[in-house]
Amino acid sequence: MQDKVASILERLVGFDSVSGQPTHDIVGYIKSYLEDHGVDVTLSYDKDGERANVFATIGPQIDGGVVLNGHTDVVPVEGQVWATDPFTLTRKDDRLFGRGSVDMKGFLACVMAMVPEFLAADLSKPIHIAFSYDEEIGGLGMPVLLEAMAGFAFRPEVIIVGEPTDMNIVTGHKGGDEMRTEITGHEVHSCNPVVGVSAISVASKLITKIEEIGVRIAANPVPNSPYDPPYSTFNVGIIEGGAARNATAGWCNFDWEYRPMPGEDSRLVIAEIESYANDVLLPPMKALNEKADIKVITEVAVPGLDDRNAEKAAQFVSEITGRNSRGVVSFGTDAGYFSDEGFSTVVFGPGTITRAHAPDEYIEMSEIAQGIEFLRKVTKKLS
Repeated sequence: MQDKVASILERLVGFDSVSGQPTHDIVGYIKSYLEDHGVDVTLSYDKDGERANVFATIGPQIDGGVVLNGHTDVVPVEGQVWATDPFTLTRKDDRLFGRGSVDMKGFLACVMAMVPEFLAADLSKPIHIAFSYDEEIGGLGMPVLLEAMAGFAFRPEVIIVGEPTDMNIVTGHKGGDEMRTEITGHEVHSCNPVVGVSAISVASKLITKIEEIGVRIAANPVPNSPYDPPYSTFNVGIIEGGAARNATAGWCNFDWEYRPMPGEDSRLVIAEIESYANDVLLPPMKALNEKADIKVITEVAVPGLDDRNAEKAAQFVSEITGRNSRGVVSFGTDAGYFSDEGFSTVVFGPGTITRAHAPDEYIEMSEIAQGIEFLRKVTKKLS
């Protein structure tokens, strides 16, 4: 079975399914695989019809059962130094290297490899397969998927999001506000920059303010919090702008994120940043050029996962695995979307998040074996 998983994973890793790109190829492969096994597949598309979620049900189409969820997209590899081709699965001893191998095409491959066993089982409750798009950039596929699920005649009982957790039960994680700031400056010759507006200079001041707020928040960690770190965090991930070294930058954009602690109102913190931009930075910019501008844009607010709906799903996993711990993580998943819709949801999957998003990402064959063993226990429990 592990070799079968590796074979499917090889196909999945071979698709350059970086977030935001059309999903026709990888979704087409998954759909064909499922249909070749006699499984009906429902696709739910984004507004342009370029990206799709996959949903399939094995067993009776009744209330209850388990949803096995994962995402088909991966993060980019640009700027990373890999020892192997990131989009060619490469085996070295017990390790399978490739972008998405652990986050989280390894879990997808385990689920797909188990389809014949799901079909052969005498299931009294259904097993649902739900693969979503664009999780890595804010779970953009989830509202579309949830809308599609709301139209079914049945409602699943338990959601298991198979992100890599070292096979530990996770009942909570931070949310995330995916942000973009677009700054319009005023270009002039650099021989007299004071009559222009450098958008890059303005961006540096705003980023400094964001970092100052981050330091302030970090200085007041939540007492006895299970989260690491026990406070909300910022990260500026991308910055670009300007046209030449001898001209003030007429534009600068930067992408950043804010990961609030569960229960925190992130809008208050973002409002503080917007106020600094509009009240402190913008007036002197407009004094030099009325067209100068700062836009702070919330592209998507990813919900955190708290434990208010988690226990039924956690108990399900505990009963079949014997694992009784309840943990939290600082990374985000699609689980918060499910939980906010009232589904009992946990995050539980093979591999470790420490290898995700990094060069030379890999999953171990032993971890694949753990994923298969768990899915077999799910099958037995629902039979």
